[in-house]
Amino acid sequence: MRPCKVKPYADKNRPHLKFVVNYRRNGNRVRSFFQNKKEAQTFAQLKNNELLIGETAGAKQLAAFGKTIADAIEFYLPYLQASNRKCTFRELVDELMPAKEADGASVAYLTDLQCRLGQFSENFGNRIVSEIKAHEIDQWLRGLNVSPVSRNNSRRVLRTAFNFARTRNYCVENPVLATAKAKEIEGTVGILTVAETARLLEAADAELVPFIAIGAFAGLRRAELERLDWSEIDFESGLIEVKAKKAKTAQRRHVQIQPNLRQWLLPLRKHKGNVTPESGFRQSFEQARKAADITEWPDNALRHSFASYHLAHFKNAASTALELGHTDAGLVFQHYRQIVKPKDAERYWNLFPTAGASSKVVSISA
Repeated sequence: MRPCKVKPYADKNRPHLKFVVNYRRNGNRVRSFFQNKKEAQTFAQLKNNELLIGETAGAKQLAAFGKTIADAIEFYLPYLQASNRKCTFRELVDELMPAKEADGASVAYLTDLQCRLGQFSENFGNRIVSEIKAHEIDQWLRGLNVSPVSRNNSRRVLRTAFNFARTRNYCVENPVLATAKAKEIEGTVGILTVAETARLLEAADAELVPFIAIGAFAGLRRAELERLDWSEIDFESGLIEVKAKKAKTAQRRHVQIQPNLRQWLLPLRKHKGNVTPESGFRQSFEQARKAADITEWPDNALRHSFASYHLAHFKNAASTALELGHTDAGLVFQHYRQIVKPKDAERYWNLFPTAGASSKVVSISA
């Protein structure tokens, strides 16, 4: 039988295919097409080796499993093709970022992606993607010296990058899937006490009060608050609209304006414009926090406080989940149940500004 050879190929309907290899399978003439010459040459060599091997020991070993040399080639060829598509990890990131942006990813997501992938690129940026192994990624993740949650977030981002690499045929398998996840020890979420919430509202400048009040009494995420416009707060219907493009979940939802929140917002309401101050926000917030004598600020303190006090007061996990934009009420029940006592929850939802006071004085029901 004549050896297989690589021949040029041209078809206006398939302009990306440049080479063809003719061979026989089970007595039938078969053609395989390739984008570059090196892949075609590799395939032709494998087919020629199959002809030379014939009924040798290797063929007999495969036959014991019901497989042929052709099956072995079909299995191994993708690995060779991926290894021939030379793409460094840094080049992969340069392709991934604009693709995610075109998919509509948020600025916060893109920033996190760029940061974590950039950190990985410091060690692996010049490495060929298909040559990066799971044990190397494992070792890098374990050497980050960060919390289990942060380590798993980096692992998640790398999994996304290598999944993207698979779609571009830069690797056959995603090595991140074989790496270990760090064990996350669940802790109690941090919240503000009723007194701390009252002091914070009292200490805050007027421009800052809507941000704090909506975070504490409507539970919007910080990113959602920063994107919220006054036109999306409907006092007539008693709802705050979180538009899909501004929500973390990319799903539109409405959050109820509780009576105390309404009283905090009404004197400061505007027809339109950002709810969050556009300049000097961080400095103003830090000043208010210090003035309120809150030495340690818990992670997502306003949102977690809302969820905890809402569940304790209204005793409806599904309703709390709906307000938060969660699809799983079980998660709300798991994380926020029994964090606060019902009497404290009642005081929390009775934090009202005192009308007519020369300075903000918070009324706290006993």
